[in-house]
Amino acid sequence: MGTFTHTVAVTGLNARPDNPGPGLAVARCLREATDFRGRIVGLSYDALDPGLYLREYCDAVYLLPYPSTSSLDYLDRLRTIHAQEKFSYLIPCLDVELPGFTRAQGMLLDLGIHTFLPTNDQLRMRNKDNLEKLGSMAGLQTPRTAVVTRRDFFQTCEKDNWHYPLVVKGIFYDAHIVASRYEAEEAFHGIAAQWGFPVIVQEVIKGQEYNLTAVGDGKGQLCNPVMMKKLATTDKGKAWAGVSIEDDVLLTASRQLALALKWRGPLEVEVMRDQDGRYFLIEINPRFPAWIYLSVGTGGNLPMNLLQLMDNHTPAPVPSQAGQLYIRYAAETVAPIAHFEALVVDGGMTLRNFGK
Repeated sequence: MGTFTHTVAVTGLNARPDNPGPGLAVARCLREATDFRGRIVGLSYDALDPGLYLREYCDAVYLLPYPSTSSLDYLDRLRTIHAQEKFSYLIPCLDVELPGFTRAQGMLLDLGIHTFLPTNDQLRMRNKDNLEKLGSMAGLQTPRTAVVTRRDFFQTCEKDNWHYPLVVKGIFYDAHIVASRYEAEEAFHGIAAQWGFPVIVQEVIKGQEYNLTAVGDGKGQLCNPVMMKKLATTDKGKAWAGVSIEDDVLLTASRQLALALKWRGPLEVEVMRDQDGRYFLIEINPRFPAWIYLSVGTGGNLPMNLLQLMDNHTPAPVPSQAGQLYIRYAAETVAPIAHFEALVVDGGMTLRNFGK
């Protein structure tokens, strides 16, 4: 592929320590790649998203309307940004964006914007309400799961042999471990208000969480998978610390899923290994995880592999190094108030226009 000199747009720069989006980590992977000499345009949804203020990772930053608003508004805004920044590649990093971007792939390509995304059928298949089918494809067990649209479920669930603690999840994002009916109903209302229906309820599998991330080539193969065992998590269950591992069960299950789905684009496979050594598939995320920088720490670079696939190149295989420790940390940045004002008033800016 040689040196990459094109402009890449990356979404999902919210970067909150307890529940970060993957976008900032994706931008960091690209910036630190030895063969990347392109520009990075950061796209996000809130003027206080921290990634919008980090000059070391983004050359320009812009606000988008939330994906739940009119799709025409969303795409019109994207066209406006593209007319100014001329980005050739787009990496969406949030689950909620993907259905719209997948439907718009033809329009984006007409503008000269390349993507590498799952199909609508693939997105529907990996939905949390299809977990049992996915577990069968992977050869793994799955936790007991219910698709819930009414809070009445929690009034009778214990009679139906559902025992607390339970996990209450959004169809796109967010998850809460709840210990009582009161907590369950509160989580149900909060998730439904933000992400809509249905809400997913799962039994809690006690054990160790293992995750795998990779890029599916769309033909049934996974490019350069990286696996991690979580060592510490935030209150929202996001990885705060972990270690890269080799795990044949997780790798085999993930490859079976990729083959069955012909998965195209980034993915994350989450499993729990219980105290008896049994593996349970928890979910599949159709994007890079927030811990994607570990792929650089283990000797590869999955966001660069994604760009290679967008450019019709097959990424070279890179063995992932086990035993690499991953630790997230919180840091502060300082920016001129004019930076914030430009985001709020103008919707974005080129960062080199603002001095320290």
